[in-house]
Amino acid sequence: MDAIILFFQNGGVFMYPIVIIFALGFAIAIERYLYLRSIGAENRNLSAEIAPVLMQGDHEKALQMVAKSKATIGKILDYGLQRTKTARQRDEIETAMEEGLMEILPRLERRTHYLAIFANIATLLGLLGTIIGLIQAFTAVATASPAEKADMLSASISVAMNTTAFGLMVAIPLLLVHALLQTKTTELVDSLEMSSVKFLNIISRWSEKAA
Repeated sequence: MDAIILFFQNGGVFMYPIVIIFALGFAIAIERYLYLRSIGAENRNLSAEIAPVLMQGDHEKALQMVAKSKATIGKILDYGLQRTKTARQRDEIETAMEEGLMEILPRLERRTHYLAIFANIATLLGLLGTIIGLIQAFTAVATASPAEKADMLSASISVAMNTTAFGLMVAIPLLLVHALLQTKTTELVDSLEMSSVKFLNIISRWSEKAA
């Protein structure tokens, strides 16, 4: 622990904004992961409950179920079921469900892109801290005696490099988490699209019979 504290103190003032960036990125990562996981669970539960109802052609009951649910698939189904009241064509119902999906997508992707931005900022702040540290080191060495120059320069460079190292230590995990969340979001969107097609086939089948 003492070594970590010393490492942080030797890094200079640029270590503090990097820590703030890491804290913000970590908070966003946790919030996004929990949100996406809960959305996936809600979608699976609603899909399992509403599939038998749709197969029976009970659209009114299905509408009541999606109105009570917070699942994203419910929003898509609501668009499609509402459209069946005024249209019977499959293309029109599909367009309505696509509108629901397009409305949901920004919520799934919200704030995730900040992780990549924070990773880049942490890296750049680390480099900037190192450059500032080197400038200060060479300035101090310029006025030092020849016997002290080598020791002062090596010590100053070592301290200056701490900022770059810390910036990379923050940036790499943020980039990995960003990739993980992007993958999870893509998987969730794919599952929504597959569920939409499945339910669209059921809805349009009953709509054609009713027509």
